[in-house]
Amino acid sequence: MAHKVIFTPSGIRATAQEGQSVYDVALASGVDILSICGGKGLCRRCQIEFEPGDYPKFGVKVEEGNLSGWTDSEEKAAKRGDLKPGRRLACRAQVLGDVVVEVPGDARHQVSSISKDSTGFETELDPAIKLFMVKLPVPELDDNPSDGDALIEALRQFGVETRLELRPLTKLQPILAQNERELIAVVRDDVSVIDVWPPAPFDAYGAAIDIGSTSIALYLYDLTNGALVHQASAMNPQIRYGEDLMSRVSYVMMNKGGEEKLTAEIRTAIAGMLEDARAKLELGPNQILEVVLVGNPIMHHLFLGINPVELGQAPFTLAVKDWFEAPAPLFNLGISETARIQMLPLVGGHVGADTTGAYLTQLDTMTGRSVLLVDIGTNAEIVLSHGGRVAACSSPTGPAFEGAEISAGVRATPGAIERVRIDPVTKQPRFKVIGSDEWLSDDQPDIATKRVVGICGSGIFEVMVELASAGLIDAGGLFRPGEAPHRFIQEGASWKYLLLDRPENPLYVKQTDVRAVQLAKAALAAGVQLLVDFLGCGAFDEVLLAGAFGTHLDSQYVADIGIIPNASAAQIRSIGNAAGMGAAMALYNRAEKARIIEAVKHIIKVETATEPKFQEYFVAAMKFPTAPETQGDGVTGRGRRSRMRERSSQEG
Repeated sequence: MAHKVIFTPSGIRATAQEGQSVYDVALASGVDILSICGGKGLCRRCQIEFEPGDYPKFGVKVEEGNLSGWTDSEEKAAKRGDLKPGRRLACRAQVLGDVVVEVPGDARHQVSSISKDSTGFETELDPAIKLFMVKLPVPELDDNPSDGDALIEALRQFGVETRLELRPLTKLQPILAQNERELIAVVRDDVSVIDVWPPAPFDAYGAAIDIGSTSIALYLYDLTNGALVHQASAMNPQIRYGEDLMSRVSYVMMNKGGEEKLTAEIRTAIAGMLEDARAKLELGPNQILEVVLVGNPIMHHLFLGINPVELGQAPFTLAVKDWFEAPAPLFNLGISETARIQMLPLVGGHVGADTTGAYLTQLDTMTGRSVLLVDIGTNAEIVLSHGGRVAACSSPTGPAFEGAEISAGVRATPGAIERVRIDPVTKQPRFKVIGSDEWLSDDQPDIATKRVVGICGSGIFEVMVELASAGLIDAGGLFRPGEAPHRFIQEGASWKYLLLDRPENPLYVKQTDVRAVQLAKAALAAGVQLLVDFLGCGAFDEVLLAGAFGTHLDSQYVADIGIIPNASAAQIRSIGNAAGMGAAMALYNRAEKARIIEAVKHIIKVETATEPKFQEYFVAAMKFPTAPETQGDGVTGRGRRSRMRERSSQEG
């Protein structure tokens, strides 16, 4: 039996089958609703409001029993305070009749401030696509070669030996007739004429695209002069099927045709970004002729339309890991039919093309030195160069660093806490939010009027280090409430730290939040230590942080939290969206493409899942290096309290 489902405030109307969850209906209908766990009832983010009654506007009468009754997971969430009164979890609520449900603002994706700016690179412009303006001689009866032969001869004058494909042959003579024998020849790899155009416009474009699990970054280049003419970022729409990669693999495994949905989502998103770029630059679809993409293995496979389930279980076998290219029409991206879609090679397992892209940008930096390259995300990818060898691994950090497993966690959106300082004496916290240069604290009389929505990734980093350095957690991550009784509130058998005290919607750091960060940082540190052992690296010359997240981290806090064993703040440097820049370099210069194809062959893949010491290193890395050793009150910590006091006074 089918039932009506109306979602507000969007007004989206959908049809649900008897017993279908509201969450599944929302997904199928394109309703914006949060979920981190992919509808498993774990994250408690997909909250909806439901009220029986008459809704003449929608032509439905909603009875109490039109939604299934409360589940155990909802009861538990309500008792913990995670489910607000009057709300249900969309993934647990089943449709049994016509319903009107509201998706409240805090259960919808925020418009994020995604930072994937280009950091630039230096390499000579030598793209695969080149344009040549030629004028062919007027044919005569006694000297009358074919127009195709005449074009090939004209191109020899530029030092290129080419052949003609069918598409330019079908267009050749009409263009010559209408333009006084002048045209633009579009040549790929100096050997093939793939298209011919009228004499104007004299430009061609290529796109470098970084497909992240959270966001997509697009860089559009003019291939005739090398100029970056457009860049844009957008959320990866696959997020609503699961925040982390394994959730998306799980969705594919549990839902027939799930991989097709996820593939369609990412291709449609990229097509929309390319369309926006063309509209802003007033380009024709035939002018975008090359696309180079990078992404982690699961994003890579899903974009290509490959089922990623083998990557969800050992031995994590890739369907393809070499450089891959295919004709653009297969992907329906709205660009030239002659365009080529290309993807950088993968290393293996969960070390993907995003890592090889980042590695390409740092090849000269890393060669002959001891350099660690880390891309911190839901799955950290790590590369170490030492002693003439290069090794790589991935480590399952999960989404905690991006706020997804944090009780007050949000993405990098305006109003999100990004900087935190805790006075080591008074234990009073101060913080800065995205969109403001003002330092805030809850002892300000107007704090209730300030727009503070939660804690983003860099804020999570800093609050953990500050808690440790102020002695509010011990080395094992347990709260020390006796150090600041006025800032701690008991929650069952546990405690939570009051970061922002305001009458409505206070913000807390919970014990579960500390544990989530511990697990994430320990996984990353253990992966680094495995590579250090494998290559016998005694010390780093430099530590490079890649990715949008790494760009916003303070190097001192990276060192203090202990995710990079034995690394000092002075050794740590952020390199921006190196994955996207690696894609751009391969687009920009054919030699760089050949260079990374060869370099990847020499990277040794270390599999953390099978390394016996991984668990040992993982347990050891759970500690917070700057925190007191024991939970008991009054224990002097090993933290940098004087440094923190000094920093606080400087930044006040």
